[in-house]
Amino acid sequence: MNEQNKVAAEQQAREQALVDKVVASFEAAEDPRLKQLMQALTRHLHAFLREVRLTEAEWDAAIGFLTAAGHITDDKRQEFILLSDVLGASMQTIAINNEAYANATEATVLGPFFVEGSPDIPLGGDMSFGAAGQPCWVEGTVTDTDGKPVPGARMEVWEADEDGFYDVQYDDDRTAARGHLFSDETGAYRFWAITPTPYPIPHDGPVGALLAAVGRSPMRASHLHFDVRAEGRRTLITHIFVRGDELLTSDAVFGVKDSLVHDFVEHPAGTPTPDGRDFGGQSWSSVRFDIVLAPADTAGPGIPSGDRSR
Repeated sequence: MNEQNKVAAEQQAREQALVDKVVASFEAAEDPRLKQLMQALTRHLHAFLREVRLTEAEWDAAIGFLTAAGHITDDKRQEFILLSDVLGASMQTIAINNEAYANATEATVLGPFFVEGSPDIPLGGDMSFGAAGQPCWVEGTVTDTDGKPVPGARMEVWEADEDGFYDVQYDDDRTAARGHLFSDETGAYRFWAITPTPYPIPHDGPVGALLAAVGRSPMRASHLHFDVRAEGRRTLITHIFVRGDELLTSDAVFGVKDSLVHDFVEHPAGTPTPDGRDFGGQSWSSVRFDIVLAPADTAGPGIPSGDRSR
């Protein structure tokens, strides 16, 4: 063994000794799941540090990045969810905790712009509340995996306006393009929204700087958010996407799934609407989204059905 290899071997032994020491420091944790998480995190974190041979300057830059993410986060903007999303961590967690079950509708990311306390809208109501955009009629059914209707399912719906902004991104405390409604006794639902359009995730902060540095676009494919809940059913957090959108293959947060891509049918101005609403000289669109909910006991490991703490 030459001197260079001997030094390398000694260095590797010192590094591994530190890993072992840190892992052992969590042995006394009373919660076995917490112990598992912290020990696995330690092993993987140190493996990353050792693989890339992280410099002290890079470590300092990483701390600065996380500090900046914390500073820009507030009750209307969650930079850490954005970071999780663009790293694919959000979608991977969703995949783990929403295992495929029969014909149940697939889940996707929550996104950083869900807020509690949305307005209640009646069936056939308008959740746009004046948000700019082309009117869109959304309808479908909520059923279980056997095709039986799920009446009274609570549905949260929200989206960006045609300028690419959610209501909480404005500084006038508006509530628009969001609401909640309930499926009827046959499991059917219907409401007016606006036709989804592409928009960028917030990219004026550290996550945006990261995307720019690696040559990635902040653009999200056009979509409409759904959060669907019913007793005895697994909570579904998902989107529907617009077929034909050129961003379907490059969505910034990896949220697109083929089963969630739907036809948004364009209707020329003057075409009768399903509920007789008159848009005068404005065109409108329509989409059908039939939702299938899995049983509640199929939520997958780790996160109980119904958790929305993100």
